[in-house]
Amino acid sequence: MYMRFTDIIAAQKLPLADKIEIAVEQIALGFAASNHSQAVAYSGGKDSLVLLDLICEHFPDRKPYVIFGNTGIEFPESLKFARESGKRYVGERFVEARPAKLEKDGLKYAAQVETLKWLVETGRVWDVLKDDGKLKSTDALERAATPEMWEDFRNRRLVWRAGTRKTYWWCCDQYGYPILGKAASKLGARRINIDCFLRFSESSSEKPELLDYYDLLRNVKISQMCCHILKKEPFEIERARLDVDVIFKGLMAEESHSRMVNFSTRGYIFQSSRPHLGDDPFFHVNPLSIWTDADIWEYIHSRGIPYSPLYDIEYAAKGKDGKPCTQKIKRNGCIGCATDIAYKDNHISVLRQTHPRAWRVIMEQGMGEELRKLKAQKSNGQMSILDADYGTDDLLDIRPCAFDDIGAQVIADEITQSEYDPEELEVALNG
Repeated sequence: MYMRFTDIIAAQKLPLADKIEIAVEQIALGFAASNHSQAVAYSGGKDSLVLLDLICEHFPDRKPYVIFGNTGIEFPESLKFARESGKRYVGERFVEARPAKLEKDGLKYAAQVETLKWLVETGRVWDVLKDDGKLKSTDALERAATPEMWEDFRNRRLVWRAGTRKTYWWCCDQYGYPILGKAASKLGARRINIDCFLRFSESSSEKPELLDYYDLLRNVKISQMCCHILKKEPFEIERARLDVDVIFKGLMAEESHSRMVNFSTRGYIFQSSRPHLGDDPFFHVNPLSIWTDADIWEYIHSRGIPYSPLYDIEYAAKGKDGKPCTQKIKRNGCIGCATDIAYKDNHISVLRQTHPRAWRVIMEQGMGEELRKLKAQKSNGQMSILDADYGTDDLLDIRPCAFDDIGAQVIADEITQSEYDPEELEVALNG
């Protein structure tokens, strides 16, 4: 199926009643395609809420699983609502997908850095590096640490203990902070691997845009792996455990250009594969693709459906005319996400107003320092207040907040909209 953008835009203007009819038709096709189990990807947000309500209202005899990805860093309002509403709709078929636990002890990043430094000083660093200067593996580095070093690291609490659940903080420590969009940090390598690559490898690209990106990586600890480890991996594990072959999702084409393109080229339903299904197909079903935010709220309000109180929390902002106004939170998601930091009213700047205690913890535990380094990186040292004799913690109390406007005027297009090939960079780091 292929739809032109003009056709999609025209469909988005249809009355809500027509969109409901189309969505119900696509849900029916999804159920018909299934030979195993079906599930709804549920966040507790308004879009997946409407999708779940549609399914339960129009298909009362079908009982799909409802899989909620509990990343461990959800908004408290979202977490409570997702649990209550999910169980209200499907009872025991509500499932929480949680991150895995560590199978063995592992060094924290600071201990990995110390181990690497010791290997360099003792002339043994090439024991853990490949011929091209890349780290053989994180395990190889950690095995190189002596028993005495491990004991010292444990005494200093620089070891992640076996049985510890992978958390947002584990991801930030081992990989980096979720700063900038996926185009800017689409790497699966751990931070210590990136450090070795930048320091020892001779296989790095000479493209100017990649060299600029290497400079960013040297100075700022960024990664998108928290989304993969805390959300995608647990979700896949639950889908396999429940033998799911059809997943219903509340995605809408209007949300982003990439989703518009995906809907244009793939349609409401598209097929892929999953290991647990063998040769049987796996289907993605997006019945709300032509819906808009206005449709979602019309559906919710017209039916009196309870929704997450997160959406009623207000914060101070500026309207399109530049005048002060108040706005409500538009999206749920993970509290500690800074992937939209290049944009006005980004997640972190809003969080400072709506959930100040959570904001302070996140900023004081490393996010603030990385944002400070990012701003310095892209401003060529012309930092004004950030160059003054203030520590990062001191800056958190200054208003206007030094981290609220770290956006597009600071982060150049070659980083946020770069033409570098992320696959080439991934191969450079891990290949």
